[in-house]
Amino acid sequence: MNLEGKGAIVTGGGTGVGRATALDLARRGCAVLINYSRSRDEAEQTASECRALGVKAIAVQADVALDADCRAMAAAALKEFGRIDVLVNSAGTTSFIAHGDLERVTDDDWNRILGVNLKGPFHCARAVRQAMSDAGGGAIVNVASVAGISGIGSSIPYAASKAGLINLTMALARALAPKIRVNAVAPGFITGRWLEQGLGPAYEMVKQSIEDRTPMRRVCEPEDVSSVVLSLITASDMVTGQTVTIDGGMLLGG
Repeated sequence: MNLEGKGAIVTGGGTGVGRATALDLARRGCAVLINYSRSRDEAEQTASECRALGVKAIAVQADVALDADCRAMAAAALKEFGRIDVLVNSAGTTSFIAHGDLERVTDDDWNRILGVNLKGPFHCARAVRQAMSDAGGGAIVNVASVAGISGIGSSIPYAASKAGLINLTMALARALAPKIRVNAVAPGFITGRWLEQGLGPAYEMVKQSIEDRTPMRRVCEPEDVSSVVLSLITASDMVTGQTVTIDGGMLLGG
C-alpha cells in the first residue's frame, strides 16, 4: 500500500508504539487520527508533530472498550480525511499483579483489561470496515505482546487478553478478506513510561535481566515496533492473519 494521501486511525497514539507509528505514517504522507483515553496533552503534541510533517492530523478522545466511542471515532476520521485505509490498534492497559497472587485479580481487572485489549480492537475493526471497503481495501495491525505467546506478562489477565488478540487477528483476517488485511505484532519488553510506571524501582533490574538473556542484548524501543507495523501495512497483499514477534530473540531463551 502506498500511504500517500491515505487516512489512518492509531489508537493509543499519543505515547509509545502508537506515537511512533503515527509519526511514521505521517512521514509517508498519511493523514492520522490519534486516539487517546487519558493522555490528551501527549496526543495533541503528536498530532501537532504530524501536521508539521505536512499531513492532516487530529487527536480524538475515545474509550475503545465502548462500541459507540469507536464508531464516533471512525466517523470523525471519515469526516476529516474522506477515507480510512489503515487502523493500528495500539491502545492497551494492564494491572501489574504477580501471576501467583490469584486473589489480587478482581473482576474489575478482567473487565477493564479485556475491554481495552480485546474488545477494543474488535470494536475498532468493525467501526472502520465499511469505510475501508469503500476506499478499495485497507490494512489493520493489532499490537499484541509476547505475553500472549509465552503466558508470562504483567498479569494473567493481560497475558490472556493478548493471546485472545492474536486469535482475533486470525479470525478477523478471515472475516474481512479479501479487501482488508489483518495482522499483528507481538513486542517484548519496550522502553518507556508505561513499564517505568508499572515496574517502579524494579524497572532497570527487570530491563537488564531481559537484556542479559536476549540474543540481541537489548530490549525494544517503540520505533523497533513501529517499523514492523509499517512494513505490515505496506507489505504484500498476500500477508494476512500473521503475528510477527519483535523481541530480539527473547523467547528463544539464552
